[in-house]
Formats: sequence, structure tokens, C-alpha cells
Amino acid sequence: MEKAYKLLAIQEGISNRSAKDLIDRGVVYSGGKKVVMARALMSPKTKFRVEKIDKIEIIFQDKNIVAVNKPPFLKSEEIAKKLGFRLLHRLDKETSGVLLLVKDEEFLQKAILEFKEQRVLKEYLAWCEGRIVENIEIDEPILTVKKANYAYSKISKNGKDAYSLVEPLMIEGKNSKVKVTIKSGRTHQIRVHLKSIAHPIIGDTIYGGRVAKRVMLHASKIELLGYSFEAKEPDNFKL
Repeated sequence: MEKAYKLLAIQEGISNRSAKDLIDRGVVYSGGKKVVMARALMSPKTKFRVEKIDKIEIIFQDKNIVAVNKPPFLKSEEIAKKLGFRLLHRLDKETSGVLLLVKDEEFLQKAILEFKEQRVLKEYLAWCEGRIVENIEIDEPILTVKKANYAYSKISKNGKDAYSLVEPLMIEGKNSKVKVTIKSGRTHQIRVHLKSIAHPIIGDTIYGGRVAKRVMLHASKIELLGYSFEAKEPDNFKL
């Protein structure tokens, strides 16, 4: 038996560090199942499949702002470092869609105020468990606990106000594709709110969803300060 990342490194002809990074990103599979522990002991005969990570697509840029269509499995901070601009907000690693970075400091301060005053419109698409057949408004405060690089949120009367509007788009079997509109931007807000109504996001095992190739959440649209950006769904945003 050998550690998964070492076997992957040999198979792919890459360094141990690169192999561990691929497993940590969640793009390595064996026997149809995602490899979740880089140090897991596996047979030397194990064969791996590595999912391709899409390229960063720039949707728009001018002297103030850069809008990109963030692919899943990349951290927002990685994109900011690669492009050389400051993040205006963040998306979770497995969430795809519109991510905004800024070039101008004065514009940054104006944009931060828009977020603070909840004047930013954000629309997301999500595949969730269960059948949603009518609009659902969720107005539940969210409390977030942060430890080192880890954050977990929950519904709590001690939390900050959070409102989500859930609108059904499609039903496929026992699953629903929905549009979720928010103005507040609490950590993991949509994930927590959908869990609270017993419709967790598929792939979101932290908040009760079943295992899938990724967390099925996509930031489809954002509007602020006269700008409006939309990001097309990636190919892997399908059940």
C-alpha cells in the first residue's frame, strides 16, 4: 500500500506536491469515486482519473474592474494572484461564476460600500435535492464561526440578517434547479438557507447534500454601480 498522492505523482509524472494539490482541489477520481484524502493508503495498482480545470475566462474589464467567469476547483485568491488585481468579493472553491476584481482604489472603496449597504444584486443557480415547485423566501439570520482557514455557518438568532429568494427553474427526477437571488452576502448563505428548508445543494456534503462531482452552485449574475455581468454555466454544471 502507498499514499494516494505518491501513486498519483508517479502515474501523472508530476511532483508529489502537485499531486497532493490536485487531490485537495477535488479533481482526482479512482473507481468512479472522488479521492478525498491525499494521504489515504491505496493499492499500487490503483488507476486515477484527473478532471480538467477550465481556464479563467475574462468577461469584461475597464479601468475600474475585471469580471471573470471563475471555474470550479480554483480558489478566488489564486485567480487574484494570477491576474494581479484585488478581489472585491470571494466565491467558494467549488463554486463557479462571476467573480469581480478591481484595479482602482477609489472604485474599490465605492464598491465595498455598495456591498456593505446591500445594494449589490447577486443571482445564483443551484441544483438541490428535492422538488421545489414554487417561490420560497428565506429570511433567517446566519452566524458564522471561523477557525484558521475554516468557516462554518448556521441559522441562529445571534447571527446577521440574511435574505434569499429561491425560484424554481427545472425539475429533474427528485432534484430541482433553482435561481437564488440575494443582496446580503453572508458566508455560505445560500448553502445554509437551502439546507434549512431541507433542499441542500447537491455535492455540498458539509451542509447535508449528497456526494457529487462538485458543489452544484454557480454565480450567474451580479450588478453594482451601473455594471451588470453574467457568466455562462460550465460544462460540469449538470447532474
